[in-house]
Amino acid sequence: MHFAPVFSTLVLLLMFSPIQMASNPHGADVDDNDFAEFEEFDEDEAAPEQPAKGQPDVGEGQEEDSAKVVQLDTADDEDEATVEDEDEFEQLDSEEFEGFDEAPKKGKTSEQPDLKITNIPLHLRTNWDSFYVEMVMLVGLTVYFLNFLQGKTKNYKLAMTWFDSHKELLEANFSLVGDDGQSKEPESGTLMKESEHLYSLWCSGRVCCEGMLVELRLLKRQDLVNTITRIFNPRTDQIIIKVTMDDPDMDTYVFAVANKKVAAKLQKEQNDLSLFCPDKKTGDKYRLDSGYQVLSELGEATSSMLDGKVVECLNRYSSQVEFIHFSDQFSGPRQQDDEKAKAPETKKVLIFCFNVGSKGKTTPEDMEDTRPLMQLVLYCIDKVKRTRLSKEAKSKAEKNRQKIQERYMKEAHSQRQEQAQQRREDKVRAEKERIMNEDDSDKQRKLEDRLNKKDQKRKQPKMKMMKVKSM
Repeated sequence: MHFAPVFSTLVLLLMFSPIQMASNPHGADVDDNDFAEFEEFDEDEAAPEQPAKGQPDVGEGQEEDSAKVVQLDTADDEDEATVEDEDEFEQLDSEEFEGFDEAPKKGKTSEQPDLKITNIPLHLRTNWDSFYVEMVMLVGLTVYFLNFLQGKTKNYKLAMTWFDSHKELLEANFSLVGDDGQSKEPESGTLMKESEHLYSLWCSGRVCCEGMLVELRLLKRQDLVNTITRIFNPRTDQIIIKVTMDDPDMDTYVFAVANKKVAAKLQKEQNDLSLFCPDKKTGDKYRLDSGYQVLSELGEATSSMLDGKVVECLNRYSSQVEFIHFSDQFSGPRQQDDEKAKAPETKKVLIFCFNVGSKGKTTPEDMEDTRPLMQLVLYCIDKVKRTRLSKEAKSKAEKNRQKIQERYMKEAHSQRQEQAQQRREDKVRAEKERIMNEDDSDKQRKLEDRLNKKDQKRKQPKMKMMKVKSM
């Protein structure tokens, strides 16, 4: 039969088709792909066969062995890399990478860490003994502030007590009492406060005097340091009165009465007393207490001023009277050496200095008790206006002032000569320096010859030519 060959052919195709499908599960084109044969091996490695149930897993042991082999291969590769790295960094400086190769320690160490306890500073502790400096400072500031308030209040009280007790007497002798000098129109009744320890009062409007300035120089009670100093060196409050006289109402004389300690100081410091009153006399010659000394230019003027009332008042208040100073040549403190060439400006003044209280223990009652001393001042103003010197005393006073004026003129002339001599020396010095700095030797020699000729001409004595007429 002719169907037998065809049937056998179909059977063979059916038998080989499953085998072909199994060999090419992905359905790849074998004819076109040269690497199709190797895809089967990759698939087998990627998807291992699953063991059947109930059978032992033989592949687990194989996987462990393969993992060990891989780990060994990796370790070998790392060793090779390490060797290569060591060879590569052998040329580098070991000090530059110090501590770089040290591997950090893993795990817990058995050594205990070295703990250090920080000491707390003293200023952070809550102990009052640590703040003794601050407490002392606070106590000092408190004491200083309280002393300031107490001293300020006491000085103000003393000043106002004096002003209230003398206001009526001053207003009876002056038309203006207590002008502040700030307002356009003169006002009265103001006691000027210069500082916490200095008060002043200006009075004007009286015959024979331009004005009177009263200064209350109280102790610095508001200053704690000054208060402590007065414990070792006691001092007293003072009242200084300065009266400026009119020129025609006072003659030419210089006169002073002071305590022994103060007299030497006044004669040394005051310019007019040092020039016109070189000698000191005891107070016994003028019926004064032995504690006084008299500085006088003219005996006539001294005898005229120290009449019975003045002597009685000075003797009664000898503990309070520091000094009285009358002068028509008053110019203030003594001049320095560089100021002696110029005659100072002078004024005719009467100066009184009175002590109040006893060694700083001043009370308001002591300020009120100075009223007789103010009456002495007013009496001396009228006394100076009435006093007139004789012709002999006036001529002697004029000679004394002329001598002082000539002394100033001589000192001014000598000072001008010294300045002229200094200018000539500076000029000669500059000329010599110019000659020394000259580069041309011929020109330098000519300048030296010219300078020598000038010196010789200056040293030659001056001759006068006299012509004699023939007979």
